[in-house]
Formats: sequence, C-alpha cells, structure tokens
Amino acid sequence: MSSDQQTAQLSQGAIRYRDTGEGEPILFVHGALVDGQLWSKVTPRLEDEFRCVVPDLPLGSHRLPMAPDADLTPPGLARLIDDFAEALDLGPVTLVGNDTGGALCQLVATNRRDRVARLVLTNCDSHDRFPPFPFTLFKYLAFVPGGLWAMGQPFRSRAITRRIIGTIANEPVPDEIVDAWAQPPLENAGVRRDLGKLLKSVSPRYTLEAAERLRSFDRPALLAWAPNDRFFKLDYAERFAREIPDCRLELVEGSRTFVPWDRPERLAELIAEFASAGAQSPAAAETGS
Repeated sequence: MSSDQQTAQLSQGAIRYRDTGEGEPILFVHGALVDGQLWSKVTPRLEDEFRCVVPDLPLGSHRLPMAPDADLTPPGLARLIDDFAEALDLGPVTLVGNDTGGALCQLVATNRRDRVARLVLTNCDSHDRFPPFPFTLFKYLAFVPGGLWAMGQPFRSRAITRRIIGTIANEPVPDEIVDAWAQPPLENAGVRRDLGKLLKSVSPRYTLEAAERLRSFDRPALLAWAPNDRFFKLDYAERFAREIPDCRLELVEGSRTFVPWDRPERLAELIAEFASAGAQSPAAAETGS
C-alpha cells in the first residue's frame, strides 16, 4: 500500500483511499479496471481550497478483495460509496465521476440524494449505454467459468495494455500506473471474483432509471465532457443537459474518455469554479442560513 493511503473498514470490506487538502469535501469516483490514481493529476490542483477524497473502489484494479458476500452490483456499489463517505464523516459532498464511476455517481445522486451537494460527471456510462460496446463482451465472459482469467491474459503484455488504454486516453500513462491497474485481477482470485460481480450485473436498466430520476434532481450538476470520445458521445451529455434541471455543460477539448488524465488542469478549473459557486450546503440554503 502506498504510504499516502489510508484504509476504511466497511461492512463490505476494506477500502484504501487518499485524503488530502482541507475545505469542502470532494469525493472522486473512478471507473472499472483503474484505481484512484486516475485523479492524481487533478487533486493537487484543488487541495488548497478543498478536501479531496479518492477511494480505490472494488472495480477490478483494487488490491484488497471485498468480503465474499459483498454486494457489488451497481446499486450495491452506490451503497458502498455512501457507506464510505459516512465512515469518513464527509457529510454532503461534491461528487465527481468518470467512466463506470460516473454511472455509480448517478445512482448515488438518485438513491442517496442527501449525500450529494453537487454532481460532476465527465465522460461516463449513461442512459442505454452501460457498458458501451465492445466492453459488453466482458459481461458475457464473466458468466463463463475461467472467462475472466482468460480475458486478463493479454493484459500481461504492457504493450497490449497500453494500446487498450490508448483508446480511452490521449496522454501516456506511466508504466507503474499501467501495472497497478492491470496486475490485481491477474494475480488475485478475490479481485477477479469482485470484478465478476460487477460485470455480471451491469445493465442499462440502472442508468435509464437514474436518468429518469435525475429529471427531479434538485442539486446543481456540471458536465465536463470531451466531445470527441468514441465510447461516450457528446449526444449523451447534451441529453443530460436537457433533462437535469440545474445543469451546465462544458466541453473539454483534447481528451478522450479519461478527462481527468488528459486535461486535468481544465477539469480542476471547472470543478473549483463549480464547487466554490455552490459552497453553501443544500440544508443551509433551505433554511436561509
């Protein structure tokens, strides 16, 4: 475990996380088959003003397997994120999500609304796209005995892993981070079990339901979206911008899916402006304090 990480013990299992900076809390949620290092170029730009909390969630690149009975379906993971925030006594947070993590943030925002003061979505699963093709193939492999192990074998080659990451990130990812993302499901059967639970359960029914419920979302929302992403098209962000009542869409050029990695300076700027403008908590706003 990196020396800058701490561990939170939840009923579902242990979650490693980074907790830096001071101020209003921002909780960052990564996607499948990566960890919190996805946000490592964003949080240093925010720590002077905000408390930045970045968990390594059990989405396939975590190093501590969850309890065998942990619910790692999308609704179960939304509960886990809420439980994690409760364990750290974060109160209402600015919730920021990317990729699969953006879908989970939608579930937190609609199922556990009191946890969310503001919602930030970068390119992510939504509506009828959870997961996008060709990642739908991973879901079917999860049902085949030994399928996840077989799926992981190409990732033993750093060159192949880099080629795959290159479809979702413009900027190169250091070897040590590539390895940190690829190795856990290759080396740990418990991690593969956890990943299988997620892959077997992903379904657009969750994101379609969340999108419908976000029509009555009464917190501010920001969409920081790369318009040229091949997997999560701008059409989905524009649809959200029409559906969510208090929603702002900002285009982030020069990025693919991994906006936090490709354009961290622009994303941090947008988050800081958005979170500062809405620093008053929903409860305080309601009471006029």
